[in-house]
Amino acid sequence: MAQSGAGARNSEASNPTTDRLASMAHDTIDRVADVANGAEREVRDAAARTARQAREAGEQAMEAADEHISKLRGYVEENPLLSAGIAFVAGIVMVSLLRRR
Repeated sequence: MAQSGAGARNSEASNPTTDRLASMAHDTIDRVADVANGAEREVRDAAARTARQAREAGEQAMEAADEHISKLRGYVEENPLLSAGIAFVAGIVMVSLLRRR
């Protein structure tokens, strides 16, 4: 006698071939998930390292700029007339270059 719909589904679900294929699919998905998790972890770590390096480079640039500004300020304070003359000449050069356009 033929099995009804529910009975047929239960016998299909317990089919050894189907169970083996389902187990293989689960194993494959688990391995892929592990690899994907590892890749995500590596990408996050690389992004964190890059952000930290960029932050450190920015801090170093700011320190260098502060140091140069401090040196420049000291030079201007020690040589005010020469600094004014240099600024005046630089202004004349800039104006003449801009007028040539």
